[in-house]
Amino acid sequence: MRVTVLGAGAVGGWLAAGLARAGLPVAIFARGASLVALRAEGLVFLEGERREAFPVIASDDPAALPPADLLLIGLKSHDLPAALPLVQRLLGPETLVATAQNGLPWWFLQGFGGPAEGLVLQSVDPGGALAAAIPVERVLGGVAHVGSRVEAPGVIRLMKQDRMLYGDPSGRHPAALAALVEALRRGGIPAEAVPELRREIWLKLWGNSNMNPLSALCRADMQAMLEDDGVRGLVEAMMAEMAALGDRIGLPTGQTIAERMAVTRRLGPFRTSMLQDLEAGRPLELGPVLGGLVELAAHLGQPAPMLAAVHGLARLLARNLGRA
Repeated sequence: MRVTVLGAGAVGGWLAAGLARAGLPVAIFARGASLVALRAEGLVFLEGERREAFPVIASDDPAALPPADLLLIGLKSHDLPAALPLVQRLLGPETLVATAQNGLPWWFLQGFGGPAEGLVLQSVDPGGALAAAIPVERVLGGVAHVGSRVEAPGVIRLMKQDRMLYGDPSGRHPAALAALVEALRRGGIPAEAVPELRREIWLKLWGNSNMNPLSALCRADMQAMLEDDGVRGLVEAMMAEMAALGDRIGLPTGQTIAERMAVTRRLGPFRTSMLQDLEAGRPLELGPVLGGLVELAAHLGQPAPMLAAVHGLARLLARNLGRA
């Protein structure tokens, strides 16, 4: 399996390192300082005192990269629509796309059935361009449970890895799914193939959709937010609205709010990705993490006042900081 990586950041770089460790040929599209570092040192992976460097093919020209069986997209979800022309240049006729992003992906409602079947969420996929160019039949979807960061251009540091879940939402590529999971495991990544991928995405979003935007509004870590009675009450209200929305579309959480919050508490003073983006001056991943839920609820006529209110506050924050 030949792999090309677009977005070899905290998560994409972690996966790329695992695949390279497993012996797969890995190519990375990169620009600027990242491209210089990858060509000079390879992809550098740090964990504790351990340092590994993996030689990769790196270029800022899609035509200079070898044809790929799998395009691994590690870009933030909100960056993907603008990158679609580049994605299309990296895709061959038979290339599959593997995702590893937070929030609702563009393909989530394709082939899902129920009252929202085929709905294009403008917060996620403006104009439906992604769904048209990369239909669900070409996708292996992923859910990453990992703590990692970019320490320097071309350098990825792993703090904690839990699971990397992959699934085949169209059911058309069981062999490719098995090969990807096996390669990741061989490369030291605890990967699993899951039959109900959309439910796994929904469960992760059940925590991210409230903790991420609220952390940006509060400038606080998750432990601090949950220790405040008022903030915790708002988190619970948002979770209740999303749980009701999941019931409406056929994705029951299968957990109580208390059970899900117990999982969050175990992470301690964790700083969410949206808070890190805010502090680093980067755009906020608001549409796929919360805006899509608000849009879906409005389409179905499902009450979601707390989700909508927090989305409005975070959207104004991003706009006023020039991050919209």
